[in-house]
Amino acid sequence: MAKIDLIMPKMGESIMEATILKWVKNVGDTVELDETILEIATDKVDSEVPSPVEGVLTEILFKENDVVPIGTTIAVLSTEGGEAQASPSVKEAPAPAASNGSVSTPAPQPAVAAVAQPVATAQASTASIPTTSGDRFYSPLVKNIAKKEGIAVAELDSLNGSGKGGRVTKKDILNYVENRTSAPTSVAAPKPATSNGVSHNPAAVSVSGNTEIIEMDRMRKLIADHMVMSKHTSPHVTSFVEVDVTNIVNWRNSVKAGFMKNHGEKITFTPIFIEAVAKALRDFPMVNVSVDGTKIIVKKDLNIGMAAALPSGNLIVPVIHGADQLNLVGLAKKVNDLATRARANKLKPEDIQGGTFTMTNVGTFGNVMGTPIINQPQAAILAVGAIRKKPAVVETEFGDLIAVRQMMFLSLSYDHRVVDGFLGGSFLRKVGDYLEAFDHTQTI
Repeated sequence: MAKIDLIMPKMGESIMEATILKWVKNVGDTVELDETILEIATDKVDSEVPSPVEGVLTEILFKENDVVPIGTTIAVLSTEGGEAQASPSVKEAPAPAASNGSVSTPAPQPAVAAVAQPVATAQASTASIPTTSGDRFYSPLVKNIAKKEGIAVAELDSLNGSGKGGRVTKKDILNYVENRTSAPTSVAAPKPATSNGVSHNPAAVSVSGNTEIIEMDRMRKLIADHMVMSKHTSPHVTSFVEVDVTNIVNWRNSVKAGFMKNHGEKITFTPIFIEAVAKALRDFPMVNVSVDGTKIIVKKDLNIGMAAALPSGNLIVPVIHGADQLNLVGLAKKVNDLATRARANKLKPEDIQGGTFTMTNVGTFGNVMGTPIINQPQAAILAVGAIRKKPAVVETEFGDLIAVRQMMFLSLSYDHRVVDGFLGGSFLRKVGDYLEAFDHTQTI
C-alpha cells in the first residue's frame, strides 16, 4: 500500500509556520483528489489544505491548534483501497504550541508506523545540537537559535521552559539570548509554578484591581512575533518628504462620479500612489530587494503589497503582482478587489505571496505620518499620511505666492544593511516627484 506524506504548505515568502485550525477528515476517511483535509491559518490568511491524491487518510501527526513549521509532514495518506488502521500517533500527537505562539514539534513516538521526516536543511544546520538531552526535547526552531547564538547543550539544559512539561519555547530562548550579555549564564531564572508536570507563567496581577487583562488572539500573537523579528533583523531608518497632491485631489473629485458610472466601482487615492511607487521602483531597482545572508536578491518583478484593515482590527497585506504592468484603471480594479476580499476574509494564499515592496496608508486613521516596520523579507515600506489643506509657497511666472494647497507626508522605512540614506532618500523623493507631476488632464 503506497504511502503519501501530506506536507504543511508554504503560505507566503516570510511565513515559516502555520496553525492547524481544524481537521475536516479523520483517520480512516476516504478522500478525493483536491478534497479539503484540514484548515490552517497564519498571521496573514486562513486556508484549506487539499488532498494531493485520491486515497485514505491513515495517519494524523498533529492535533488541532498545533503550530507546525512549513515543510513538515502533518498526515499520511494511502493511495490504494483497503482497511485503513487508525494509528496510535493520533492520540500521542505532539503537545500544542505554547500560548506565546512558539513552534511545538513532536517528540519521537515508537508506536508511530510512519514518522514525519524532518526538513533536511534544518537537520543539517542543527547537527551539533541534539534533539533531546537526556529526557528533554528541543524543537528544531529552538535548536537553530541555540546553534546560531553559540549556546551549548549544557547551557540549554539549564533554561527553565514555559512550554508544556517545561519545554523550552522560542520565546524562552529569545528572552535568554536578549538578557545573556547582561546577566551571568549561571543564574537561573525563577522556575515557573507547575501542576501535573505542566509549567505555567505567573499570572499577571493588578495592583489596583481597575484593569482588564486580555489574552492575545492567535493572529495578534503571530503579528507580534513577525514585528519583533523584523526589528531584530533589519536596522530601520525612516526618511520623510512632504508632497503637494492638489492636482491629484482635484482630478479625483472631477472623475470619481464618471468612474463609478463607467466601471461600477470607486476610484481611490491608493492606485495613484501605487502607480507612482511602481515607477520609482523601476528607477531605483536596488530598493526592490531582499537579503539572504551576505547576498542581495534583486527582484525583477514589482509586486506591491498594500496593508488592508480587517474587521478584527488586525492588518493583512494583499499583493498586486506586476503592478508596473497595469494602467490606472487596472490598478483601481485590483485594489478594490483585494480590499473587498480582505474585509470578507476571502483572500487566497496566492493573494498574499510574493510581495517585493509594501505600502501602508496611515492617513486613513487621520495620522499625518508614520514610521512603519518593514514587512520581511522586503527591504523597505512606504507610509502615506493624511492629505490636509495647508498654506504653501507656490512658484508662478509672476513670482512666489502663498496659496492653500493639499499637502501630504510620505515616510519610507528601509533596511540600512542594503539601502543607505542616499538611495532611500532619493527613491522617496522620486515617489513624491511622480505624484506632484501627476497628469490631471487625463481621462479614464
